[in-house]
Amino acid sequence: MILSGKTVMISGVGPGMGRKLALLAAAEGARVAIGSLPSEQAFIDGVAAEVKAAGGECIAVGCDVTDQAQCHAFAAATIEAFGTIDGLVNSAYVHGGWDLFEDADLDVWRRAFEVTFWGALHMTKAVLPEMKRRRAGAVVNISTQGTVRALPRQGDYACAKAALNAATRTCARELGEYGIRFVATRMGRLWGVPYQVAMAERAKQQGITLDQLLDGVRAGIALGVIPPDEECAKGVVMFLSDYASMITGAGIDINGGEYMSP
Repeated sequence: MILSGKTVMISGVGPGMGRKLALLAAAEGARVAIGSLPSEQAFIDGVAAEVKAAGGECIAVGCDVTDQAQCHAFAAATIEAFGTIDGLVNSAYVHGGWDLFEDADLDVWRRAFEVTFWGALHMTKAVLPEMKRRRAGAVVNISTQGTVRALPRQGDYACAKAALNAATRTCARELGEYGIRFVATRMGRLWGVPYQVAMAERAKQQGITLDQLLDGVRAGIALGVIPPDEECAKGVVMFLSDYASMITGAGIDINGGEYMSP
């Protein structure tokens, strides 16, 4: 178990990769602290119950990442429950209205930055004192291939994640002396509940079957499959582990080969 004895916090846990990541991290030996909006407390309580039913340890904390005080309270609750913090996964995000830039409401873009970029910085600030005290830690920022590959109608999300990529490198350089690592995982499509719902709606809008739509998507991915949530979560777990002890400041593509960085 590659996370044995470690405590991992995960923000923005939802029904997609966040839930799968919590279950996988616990299965790999981590004590897990999961957060989502206070309005989603019932959902994350359910995820925590799944982790415990499988023999793991987990707490669920309502946390709006745009509120710095709530982020610090989340970190404090984790330390109270498990004694320390070894890893943080920043996965909270907002994706806007899928508009072209010229038609976009820039308040939607600001909201994307507030949650996706500033929220990650709030969470990172909250865990740094404990990681610096221990002179060890790993922060994985969930990013997107949209930061290196222009995707129409996703500008708010891509730009917020691009800023997060830059922060990943800055933090890696400034905090490496304390043994704290930072990695950005550039995800592609994630085959899970949120993506499946979105694709079903898109197929309906285009007047084609879901299979026809998905065949076209798979054709553009080197491995020929839309990466499942749980397979992408494995990459995140690896970067949280000591197997990645010499990896920091990196942007890593986890997308089945849909985009390959030069």
